[in-house]
Amino acid sequence: MAATMELRLRGDRAFEATLGGLIAGFENLEPLAEIFGGYLESSTLERFESETAPDGSRWSKSLRAEAEGGQTLNKDGGLKASIHAEPANGSVRWGSNKIYARMMNDGGVIRAKGGGKLKFNLPGGLGFRSVDQVTIPARPFLGINAEDEAELVNLAEEYAASLGGFA
Repeated sequence: MAATMELRLRGDRAFEATLGGLIAGFENLEPLAEIFGGYLESSTLERFESETAPDGSRWSKSLRAEAEGGQTLNKDGGLKASIHAEPANGSVRWGSNKIYARMMNDGGVIRAKGGGKLKFNLPGGLGFRSVDQVTIPARPFLGINAEDEAELVNLAEEYAASLGGFA
């Protein structure tokens, strides 16, 4: 995937340690990783709808969305549609396989190869523009916030209870 996050069901962070305590002794964690993957995909897709980062901050509006309307990071829906999870026994990775996903999530500077100029259409049919570089602001869509942590713990408790464990 071009932009990914990974959650370990028995990791070093306090939140991951809490999950590890809930599911201690379970041999096959892949079903729980699948449940988590579904939730994390859903949570990430909600960020595209609300145009907010995991920390709750609003994304800066894109020039295209300002000029033409619509949502930032959702011109044709390709990035949003590419969000998927890959569960494994003990972890789940989720993100996008789009080559531009990391740049959209983390931000950065795009420069023309070979020292040339970047040329692109201006929104609203205003013609073309040539520039040396374009700075893309970070618009984080991947991550886990406190609400996600609480829901993942709840899902782990429900999973444990369904297997005859404790809740």
